[in-house]
Amino acid sequence: MKEPKSLRLVSWNVNGLRAVHRKGFLDWLHKAQPDVVCLQETKCQVDQVPEEITKVERYKVEYNCAVKKGYSGVATFTRPEALSHTPGFGIEKFDVEGRVMKTVYPDFVLYNIYFPNGKMRQERLDYKMEFYEAFLKVLEKGRKKGEDKVVICGDVNTAHKEIDLARPKENRKVSGFLPMECAWIDRLLASGFIDTFREFEKGPGHYSYWDQFSFARERNVGWRIDYFFVSESLRPRLKNAFIWPEVLGSDHCPIGIDLA
Repeated sequence: MKEPKSLRLVSWNVNGLRAVHRKGFLDWLHKAQPDVVCLQETKCQVDQVPEEITKVERYKVEYNCAVKKGYSGVATFTRPEALSHTPGFGIEKFDVEGRVMKTVYPDFVLYNIYFPNGKMRQERLDYKMEFYEAFLKVLEKGRKKGEDKVVICGDVNTAHKEIDLARPKENRKVSGFLPMECAWIDRLLASGFIDTFREFEKGPGHYSYWDQFSFARERNVGWRIDYFFVSESLRPRLKNAFIWPEVLGSDHCPIGIDLA
């Protein structure tokens, strides 16, 4: 019997859409040709997006930009026809930062999210944890409406376990690997989600982010803080999960999954 066609979804924190465009983003996109591309930290308003990207062939692009210029932002490039796109949670204190795009397809719901970073100061860590809690409530509300096939992707800004960062002991008191942040991922998984990459790779040394000022990428001293989570109901369709560290242009690299 012929194998059903897979749907390839890719997520990438580009650390500036205009910056990654100058570094060959469109060349990468045309070569890789994923069905869905979720970008985080786009750092631009819609009217600042390079014309070549606004006219990119075969993709429909939806943006959610922060009110503050040059900050945060997400974009979802999609080939499959979607039923709807919804920016944000409907909670103003989070939505002003342009961190969420929900896309509903006929057979699953996709969340493209740039989760907050808590390293700057205590107020931002509090904001991050509030955002985490708000998202769990959004998921529960969706579940009650029958949204039981869900894909979550993006920069979560937390390494889950010691295996997910090169130097766990040195970073245990740093936001991004605090016990309460890791515990949130535990709660997400316990609520019925799968860390897709760990379904296929159990070993160490696989990261998606490297500090760009210390040549960390060359030494592979990194963090796995970008994820694809899928609901248990999608497990039978999960065919592959991967990280592409060889793709340059940002301090993060693309990650992805294949769904039958």
